[in-house]
Amino acid sequence: MLDANTKKACKNDPLIRELKIKNIEHAMEQAELMIKESKMSQEDLIFLKRKISDSRQDLEILYLMKIQ
Repeated sequence: MLDANTKKACKNDPLIRELKIKNIEHAMEQAELMIKESKMSQEDLIFLKRKISDSRQDLEILYLMKIQ
């Protein structure tokens, strides 16, 4: 999840926000690839899926900042 300082920086600076969006999108893609290609334990897969879910929520927040 995004902390308060990151949210503030992203709200005030579009460049930082765009970099954060790209970073999160890339991390999500990589995590999804790991899930597809991996033979991880169920516990590790659940952890990664939870992180992807958190990242999606962060992206929604950043996208909303973009249109305001």
